[in-house]
Amino acid sequence: MNEDKTIIGLSGGVDSSVAAFLLREQGHEVVGCFMRSFDTESSKRECELAGRLASRLGIDFLVVDRRKEFCHEVVSYLMRSYIEGRTPNPCCLCNRTVKWPALLDAMRETGAEHVATGHYAGVSLDESSGRWCIKKAVRLKKDQSYALYNLTQEELSHTLMPLYGYYKEDVRELARRIGLGTEDKPDSQEICFIESGDYVSFTKDNLDILFEGQPMTEAEKAEAAGELRKRIDRKGSFVDTEGRVLGTHEGIINYTIGQRKGLNIALGRRAFVKEILPDKDQVVLSDDAALYTDSARVRELNWQLMDPETLMRLGAEESIEADVKVRYGHQGTRARLSLSPEQPDEVLVRFCEPVRAVTPGQAAVFYDDEQRILGGGIIV
Repeated sequence: MNEDKTIIGLSGGVDSSVAAFLLREQGHEVVGCFMRSFDTESSKRECELAGRLASRLGIDFLVVDRRKEFCHEVVSYLMRSYIEGRTPNPCCLCNRTVKWPALLDAMRETGAEHVATGHYAGVSLDESSGRWCIKKAVRLKKDQSYALYNLTQEELSHTLMPLYGYYKEDVRELARRIGLGTEDKPDSQEICFIESGDYVSFTKDNLDILFEGQPMTEAEKAEAAGELRKRIDRKGSFVDTEGRVLGTHEGIINYTIGQRKGLNIALGRRAFVKEILPDKDQVVLSDDAALYTDSARVRELNWQLMDPETLMRLGAEESIEADVKVRYGHQGTRARLSLSPEQPDEVLVRFCEPVRAVTPGQAAVFYDDEQRILGGGIIV
């Protein structure tokens, strides 16, 4: 392998283009890599822009096609999560199952040694344990470490993140100064493959994705999609925390934990979604105070700095202290982590202060005192 050769995910935005420039200035032989994931008009424009940026930077450029994997791993997951009353985290899953595998494949095929991205986070090697981890960005407001908790030791050992230590304003100014033309590009939207932002309509319009690759005839797929659409459109009851019916909702897919706007129910007081019960077609409403909890259960764990064997030796009666983020925009709360006595693959999180709207389907990410990721998993 060429130790100076680096494959960088080049999206056409300001962050990845400046990251590519910085790597080139540091002496790396940089190859820009655009990943085709879900064909939209904006993604087609981004691919063309990424190619032009690579030419402007004087680096090689390649396009990898991961549309099939993206639909299977990410799009299907998002749709099923909303249908089943959970709030998905598509970026976390994409990084682990699609984006990094694509970059590493390109790395191996081209004889490179590293992959890189324009994330605002850092990669750190703990000398004492020999384990790799992600650490928070210098400017915490822009920190993107949360979405990277799922990366493995193998992936992290090859990863560079040249924007660690940079502020967004500095990156935009650098793009302007070197003439990249990306300095005024807006940040990418939350769900990159749903241009309208309307995940409900997107799900209804793309139900066929859920049946791709299954041993079914086209007629069977159409019938299954029709039944699923009926389920999505099925109305149910708004209930209070005691189970008393308050009104009728428009289908559980339309609601997420903590939601207040768009409930379309007049109760004479502010109401929030506290819980979604898909088996009963019920959406539980409460006041804001009832959204707070002092604990959470976390599964599907991935450990970075924390050695999973060390955690196992702690036992269910022991615990470790960490800062825990329960959503991307959450600042983090001090908590104690211990193994569940009933589920050895589950961590119990006990918050030192109650946390609002802890949501099934979202990630809980654990940080040590040096802002390094110990690990994380999915809230259940």
